[in-house]
Amino acid sequence: MTELDKDPCAHCEEMMQPYLDHILTEDERVEAEAHLDECDWCRRRYRFEESLRVYVRQAVNEPMPAELKQKLAALRIPLN
Repeated sequence: MTELDKDPCAHCEEMMQPYLDHILTEDERVEAEAHLDECDWCRRRYRFEESLRVYVRQAVNEPMPAELKQKLAALRIPLN
């Protein structure tokens, strides 16, 4: 018996990104949704991951103020 067989949440965690990317087979999608329907922890985790993706998409599209760019550049540590 593998670790994933013992812990359905571990399997759900492994399938989270493919699920969010909509690249699962129909059987895998049904399995993931069944687990999310039964497991409040994994459902919350899914919602967090989904909201994080929305945030990142929005942040990428917003222009960064010049002052913030300067502060971030000052944080860089040279590799030499």
